[in-house]
Amino acid sequence: MQFFIDWGIPIGAGVLLVWTYSAVRSGLGGRKVYEVFTLIDEPPNHLTAWIASLIGWLLVPALIGGVAGHVIATRIQRVKDIATNNLFTVRPMSQRLRPPRLITLLGDLFNKSLEDQQVLDTYVRILHRGNWKTAQEHWEVLVRDIMCTAELADLHRADALEAAESISRQLVLLPAFKDICLVCAVRGQGT
Repeated sequence: MQFFIDWGIPIGAGVLLVWTYSAVRSGLGGRKVYEVFTLIDEPPNHLTAWIASLIGWLLVPALIGGVAGHVIATRIQRVKDIATNNLFTVRPMSQRLRPPRLITLLGDLFNKSLEDQQVLDTYVRILHRGNWKTAQEHWEVLVRDIMCTAELADLHRADALEAAESISRQLVLLPAFKDICLVCAVRGQGT
C-alpha cells in the first residue's frame, strides 16, 4: 500500500497527464490514444502518441509483473508459515467432504445464551456504541485474522473457524480491552 502511495499515485498522474495531452494535442481523441497506450494499435506519426505508446510499452508489463509478483510472494510466504510436518498430510475423507461454515453473524447470537448475550453487550453495545454494522465488520476481521495464525493451521477449516470464534469471544471479554475493540485499536479508530 505504501508503494502505491509513494510511487503509484505520481506515476498514475503522469500517465494521465501524458494521455490527456496526447489526446488533445494530436487530435486523435481519448479512445485512439488509449488503444495506442495499451498496445492495441500502432502509434500514428505524432510525437505525443509515440510517447504514450512507449509509456504503455514500459508500464503495462511492469504493472502486470508487479501484481503477479506480489500474489506469488504472498502465496509462497503463506506456505512457508505452515509447519513442515503438516505440509503434506492427507486429510481424512470426512474432513474433505464437510462443507465450510460462514463466520457467525452477531445478530444470530441474540437471545441464544447468557454468554452470547454478554459477548453482544460487550462488543456491540459497549465497544461499538450500538453500531451493529461496524461491530460485525470488526468481528469478521478478528475471526479471520485469528484463523490465519500458525496455531490453527493444522486444523480443518470448520474446526479452525470454530476455534477462532471461541478465541474471539474470549478476547472480547478480556477486561484489558473493554474500552476499545482490537480491530479499532489496530486501525486507530475511536468508536
